[in-house]
Amino acid sequence: MKFGNSRRFFLGAAGGLAAASGIGFPFRASAANRPGVEPFHGEHQAGIATKQQKHTYLAAFDLMAKDRSELIRLLQGWSAASVRLTAGRPIPDRTSDEQLIADGGSAQGLDPARLTLTFGFGPTLFERAGQDRFGLAARRPAALVELPRFNGDQLEPARCGGDLSVQACADDPQIAFHAIRELARLGYGSVRMRWGQAGFMPDTRSSGTGRNLMGFKDGTNNPDSSGSRRVGTPDMPRDFSEVVWVGNDGPAWMRGGSYMVTRRIRIALEHWDRTPVDYQEEVVGRHKASGAPLGQKNEFAPLDLAAIHADGAPVLPESSHARLGSAVANQGAQMFRRGYSYNEASAVTAERWPPWRQGMMFDAGLLFMAYQRDPRAAFIPVFERMAKLDAINQFTTHVGSGIFACPPGAPPGGFVGQELFT
Repeated sequence: MKFGNSRRFFLGAAGGLAAASGIGFPFRASAANRPGVEPFHGEHQAGIATKQQKHTYLAAFDLMAKDRSELIRLLQGWSAASVRLTAGRPIPDRTSDEQLIADGGSAQGLDPARLTLTFGFGPTLFERAGQDRFGLAARRPAALVELPRFNGDQLEPARCGGDLSVQACADDPQIAFHAIRELARLGYGSVRMRWGQAGFMPDTRSSGTGRNLMGFKDGTNNPDSSGSRRVGTPDMPRDFSEVVWVGNDGPAWMRGGSYMVTRRIRIALEHWDRTPVDYQEEVVGRHKASGAPLGQKNEFAPLDLAAIHADGAPVLPESSHARLGSAVANQGAQMFRRGYSYNEASAVTAERWPPWRQGMMFDAGLLFMAYQRDPRAAFIPVFERMAKLDAINQFTTHVGSGIFACPPGAPPGGFVGQELFT
């Protein structure tokens, strides 16, 4: 039997997949006990507080769905597929069923590698150009604001926004990419990909806090999802739950969810690599080797913003990245950063430093993702100051951007975001 690329076929396949994979049917939950499996169902979506995997593929999609019922079927199908993907099962394993689309097979024989899939809803899902697209405009959370244009932004429209986001994280890059491919294929006719970005991080099992492409430890003062680090200090005034999860201050359908801000930040690595290390340390506000704040020896020593040199100059420069991004300098504002490095080989660009010529440079940098309870009280005010004052800006350019409401986790038999539609 041959199938065409009709919307009707793909929506039927998604509906059939939902039935076969547990949406409205009992699902064999024992798969979650296998090594390398992160459960899809739960109070919160996996992939936020989950111990960070080594690879990610973040994708944003534009909706082509005609109505609310088609959107619901898409989310049902995607959630059902996610149950199978995170358990290391193909979509479907019943390939004889002609109503289901066979898995592409690129993950066949591979461990699920702790795959997580985290879904988000962009502002344009609720309203676009003043139009209430799916009867959801009245349910848009107040915290899901359009990000302002920040000082120095050079945003490329093709790398910004989106109605839906899916963040796949896994310890195997092929597993993460395979998951996005399968979801994109299942959604054919209802969504089209707007942009995507792969990212990676180092294996830190023996080296502690990972280093970014600038060579500095990244995430030292990140809120601790494991609860093992002490809170109540100026650097970490609140615990992970207070920082990340939406509480009773948010709409009922978002409680237990979080807001993700993502930025694609290109780093002028050639310029950075020609900069003396002592100046790099003043830019970051930390010692490169140890990760400790300037003037201290322990990576996790609290930032001392009042410390001064004999000449009266602050030990932590006023324009240093660590100082400007700290909770103590931002009235306690915190967010949970879950970033990855990226490398897209080379691109032709005009250099911004001597010898001021056209040449090849790395298109590489940071895929910044931050989760928070309310971006109006976290990312936006913090980054407004950093965009104007941070010394690191001479080496970085923000070229991509997005904000998404990530609802709580789906219960067994349910789908992500289902309370939005009730």
